Amino acid sequence: MIRIQKKKLRTQNRSPIYPPTHLKHKPKMASSLSTMKFPKRYSFRFLSSKLVELQPTSRRRRRNCIALRRSSTFSINISRNFSQCHSRNSLPNKDQIPSLRDFIPKATQTVPASDVQPEPMTISDVMPRGRIYHETYGCQMNINDMEIVLSIMKNAGYTESVDVPESAEIIFINTCAIRDNAEHKVWQRLNYFWFLKRHWKSNVAIGRSQSAHPPKVVVLGCMAERLKDKILDSDKMVDVVCGPDAYRDLPRLLEEVDYGQKGINTLLSLEETYADINPVRISKNSISAFVSVMRGCNNMCSFCIVPFTRGRERSRPVESIVKEVAELWKEGVKEVTLLGQNVNSYNDTSGVENTVEPAVSWELSDGFSSMCKVKHVGLRFADLLDRLAIEFPEMRFRYTSPHPKDFPDDLLYVMRDRYNICKSIHLPAQSGSSAVLERMRRGYTREAYLDLVKKIRDIIPDMGISSDFICGFCGETEEDHKDTLTLVKAVGYDMAYMFAYSMREKTHAHRNYVDDVPEDVKQRRLTELIETFRGSTGQFYDAKIGTVQLVLVEGPNKRAPDTELIGKSDRGHRVSFANLPILDKVDNNGKRNPKIGDYVEVHVTKSTRASLFGEALAITKLSSFYNTLHEETVAFASRT
Repeated sequence: MIRIQKKKLRTQNRSPIYPPTHLKHKPKMASSLSTMKFPKRYSFRFLSSKLVELQPTSRRRRRNCIALRRSSTFSINISRNFSQCHSRNSLPNKDQIPSLRDFIPKATQTVPASDVQPEPMTISDVMPRGRIYHETYGCQMNINDMEIVLSIMKNAGYTESVDVPESAEIIFINTCAIRDNAEHKVWQRLNYFWFLKRHWKSNVAIGRSQSAHPPKVVVLGCMAERLKDKILDSDKMVDVVCGPDAYRDLPRLLEEVDYGQKGINTLLSLEETYADINPVRISKNSISAFVSVMRGCNNMCSFCIVPFTRGRERSRPVESIVKEVAELWKEGVKEVTLLGQNVNSYNDTSGVENTVEPAVSWELSDGFSSMCKVKHVGLRFADLLDRLAIEFPEMRFRYTSPHPKDFPDDLLYVMRDRYNICKSIHLPAQSGSSAVLERMRRGYTREAYLDLVKKIRDIIPDMGISSDFICGFCGETEEDHKDTLTLVKAVGYDMAYMFAYSMREKTHAHRNYVDDVPEDVKQRRLTELIETFRGSTGQFYDAKIGTVQLVLVEGPNKRAPDTELIGKSDRGHRVSFANLPILDKVDNNGKRNPKIGDYVEVHVTKSTRASLFGEALAITKLSSFYNTLHEETVAFASRT
């Protein structure tokens, strides 16, 4: 197959000139490819032993050819047996090549069936458009966003990914802007990617790089949204900057780079949820997956950059989420984590037309307030969780990251009544001081937070709670810090994310407060907070000794990969056990070794105050375990 592309004529409007659908004179191949001659305006590029492409030889003509290739590609069959080709003397001379006059009347003629393939291939069908390397920093939402990006790129013809940046023609780095330290890591990586691009020829010569051309560097995510064109101006490190709501535009932005332009799109959307895109899972063999159910945040906490990098809240329709989870179930996924910047404020208004009074219809946690008023009320997070739990009885569901204000009683009762909704809640406190919480614009006091914790544990006694804390926020005193330490002790968290405060531009705090806590004081308070947390969390692990936990097997224990397996309990605790044959209650086939994706009953025998160890009893089903547990509970209650 030879692809002949006509040089695009340069006109004032630079509109492409399309080649005819067939030529009067078909080029005849010489007996030796090395002796073939074509008019000077064409050159051969051999893609395989059966495919040869004619392309303009000059750089300017190559650019014209790229534009032409986008519009149309015409294929002309020649004999696949090169030994039957005629002498190069039969090749048409310059005068025989069709002119513009030939193009117009023949453009509508039909090419004989013998001269075309049933499905003509384009260049992207023969060769990948570029290999992709990707890195992701930050939260689980960024991981899910990268899966969305890979799906968009796959549909655009970028089908191949590589594990190292040295082999990639396109480098994606998905960024986080919530703390200054996260951005420093990104800048370090960008320096290295700039080195791969700037010194590409020498890197290829010494074998460091294997890419076909200098890589295009693309910055995605929150840092792209926050800094925008400032990144493009940084020593030509970056070729494309794309915000979280503009990922559909990535193929076009990359094409702009081919013409020497910089690609940037950081527009935020009030509607984009990527609900119609099926993400390309990064961990192909994993038995857990992330599903984004909403995007953006309306809370406007004074310390947080998220509303400015992710935009306003908008939720996916319930049906699109159910469809995606169903596909994951078919792929063997056993646990799904529902994601959102403020996930429990999920509000599917796709079927709502009339405005509803927020004070009547949008219920908040007792004692909590919100700066943002909800205009349209649809299906809430409790409705979504209930639907998923019923339709997928053998799949576990978790969610992150919620806001304490959006835990109405309905949500807590759904979590109590559905066994496959994990008994684990992330409840970010940020501070234990009511004065600091007010400056943070969190919408609650210390007392309201503690009341919510009590209500949660009254309804679901075995609920595990995790949290976020910031040390050294603007104006925080030693007394405020002590209030945070006492809150940690009072609540008792299974897990916590703790950080020193890092002021971000554009936030309310940046405009109105002074970052007046010295860095050394922040670090000292952070150390004290971590020590307090470690001293209080061990009791929740110790309390599991002697109990039977249902563990979803995730893989070998890294500390003993040949002899032990590890997984997570319903509450999120890490549980390891010996990899030995045990009773299989699912298939009733006697005994076998557990494998990844199995639910295993484990009798806990030891606690390290950070993880659990036990003896595996049997392989079972999620529903069977809780049905048996319920029956035993009822029988015990009747006896007493």
